Amino acid sequence: MDGTALVLGGGGPVGGAWLTGVLAGLADGGIDPTAADTVIGTSAGAVFGARLACGEPARELYERQLADLDRVDMGVTAAQTLRFLWAALATRDPERSIRRLGRAALTTRTAPAQDLHATVRTLLRDATAWPAQTLRITAVDARTGSVEAFDADSALDLADAVAASCAVPLVWPPAVALGRRWIDGGSRSTGNLQLAAGHRQVLALSPVPAAVGPHPSAQQQAAQLRAAGAHVTLIAPDAGARRAMGRNLTANARRPAAARAGHRQGAALAASVARTWPARA
Repeated sequence: MDGTALVLGGGGPVGGAWLTGVLAGLADGGIDPTAADTVIGTSAGAVFGARLACGEPARELYERQLADLDRVDMGVTAAQTLRFLWAALATRDPERSIRRLGRAALTTRTAPAQDLHATVRTLLRDATAWPAQTLRITAVDARTGSVEAFDADSALDLADAVAASCAVPLVWPPAVALGRRWIDGGSRSTGNLQLAAGHRQVLALSPVPAAVGPHPSAQQQAAQLRAAGAHVTLIAPDAGARRAMGRNLTANARRPAAARAGHRQGAALAASVARTWPARA
């Protein structure tokens, strides 16, 4: 067991804004989020993990949220939300749950695929090349329900990998890549901490630590990593951040407040994180 992993979870535009705030707060407190040997990103965490690994400073990610840049207008309807919950929660069997969600995603009419790809490419600020730093981007196979992680060896450009990770079921169509169809990497787990197995130090930021449906939470996954010998620091929104974020994680108006709440948390936690995480050079 060796090395460090930074795990960035999903949580929609609002959860992503909180995540950038935490990263900037940690950086302002002397922590170097980019010092990880491996960055693992899911959904919104895939977007900001990719940008961070490609060299965009955490402070810039954060300030763009405050300036209301990086907007994502998803337009999720009540009907889409209800069908998502019906598919995910109708069974307590995790494998049946994810396959039901995948089938619903494959058969539901959504926004055009080109809209998803255009949105992702805009969010990535035209970055399509994989960074030198090890970056793993999660997605879930819509037919089998298996979670996989794309990387620089996947014969897939970075933007297409991130689009697969962001293909929210019933909102966006499953992304087509490598001859398969993919839904949001957070469909089984919003954090996918299990993919950090084998790393000695894990720093995980989870905007939505609870899973939707009968899947392990971020806390449960962190406990499993600790039982295997890893040192895991899991940061999730505190009470103040949850109030700032609200319940609708697609509400762009919430993003600046969510980012500021995340920054406050990151700055407050920097001293404790510094005991196990590399300091900023």
